[in-house]
Amino acid sequence: MHNMFNEKKAAESAAFFLFRANGKMPILKLMKLLYLAERASFQKFGEPIIGDRLVSMPHGPVLSLTYQHMSGDRPSVEGGWETWVSDRVHHDVSLQDPSSIRSTDDLLELSDDDASILDETWSRFGHMNKWQIRDFTHAHCPEWKDPNGSMIPMDYEELFRALDFSEDQAKELSARLESSSALQSAYSHAHECSHTMAVESRETESA
Repeated sequence: MHNMFNEKKAAESAAFFLFRANGKMPILKLMKLLYLAERASFQKFGEPIIGDRLVSMPHGPVLSLTYQHMSGDRPSVEGGWETWVSDRVHHDVSLQDPSSIRSTDDLLELSDDDASILDETWSRFGHMNKWQIRDFTHAHCPEWKDPNGSMIPMDYEELFRALDFSEDQAKELSARLESSSALQSAYSHAHECSHTMAVESRETESA
């Protein structure tokens, strides 16, 4: 369901945690904080903050596209990842410009509900080091499966069941996410087609 992915909200969520950590954090810890916040949003609202693809990797559950941004393997949109988060240095990332955040109110893509979830996540897990929070996800996120050195896509129905939703609720919430993803995909495709037609029209007029 990568069509639901919101890079700007991923970037600002990362910036939220980096700001709370005085500007710098190990990638492993940041990823686990982001995952736990996404998980808490699913549990409380039935919807994600970031809308990323969820996968199981050797060090625990991961937001797949966000991880690609962290690793420098995915281009950034304007106002997205590279606006807020620096390139990784060894195993750490930092705020791109610490002066750009005076408080978390400067993160305009995040709703009050998003900020509340992120704040609760930091209060619960911010004190942990990267190994402690990794071990917590292994022990307390039953939707994670050991991929034996590989990567396994995570099923949304299984996630909702792990969050103690009933079987019917898990199916209904998963279907709703699939529908939202399909709608966003259709919108993105229509927008892309419209942009292409506009470019072709300008080229024809100038020919």
